Amino acid sequence: MLESIPGGLPDDLLDAIRFHGHLCGGLTRGYRMARAALEALGADRAHDEELVAIVENDACGVDAVQVLTGCTFGKGNLVFRDYGKHVLTLLRRSDSRAVRVSLRSFDRGLSTEDLLAMPTETMMGIEEVSVEAPAAARIFDSQPCAECGEATMATRLVPDGDRLLCRECALRLGVNPSP
Repeated sequence: MLESIPGGLPDDLLDAIRFHGHLCGGLTRGYRMARAALEALGADRAHDEELVAIVENDACGVDAVQVLTGCTFGKGNLVFRDYGKHVLTLLRRSDSRAVRVSLRSFDRGLSTEDLLAMPTETMMGIEEVSVEAPAAARIFDSQPCAECGEATMATRLVPDGDRLLCRECALRLGVNPSP
């Protein structure tokens, strides 16, 4: 699979390919968007939570965003908004500066080489935006669900009389999981 990757690709794109498992147009677009956002902010890859990435789809390009920006769900600095748009907003916590990068068009017929060579201003729009940073990641205790016994973040348990249920069991049992 990775043996068929064209030579001469940037190392950070190769890292994204290894993470994603294959090279595709979506990954390449996400790569270009992440590079553009980092460049516009004058930022380097996050080691911890100094950057926050807000993505508006759950497609291939988000894997490149994770690899290049260092923002991940596990660290709490990758936020998913299900808008179905090829948009990345990257925020630097230290000064609250943020940029929004959006694809201008999506032509499936373009090769990786075409996508890498396309001028940034043709491929995407980049604008400074004002975004409120999410709170830094917090660690919560887990407790077993009274129904299935699976460890569940305490803040996500749903009360059902005198017992606490995970949201999955609450839904299955017809208990309203809303607070």
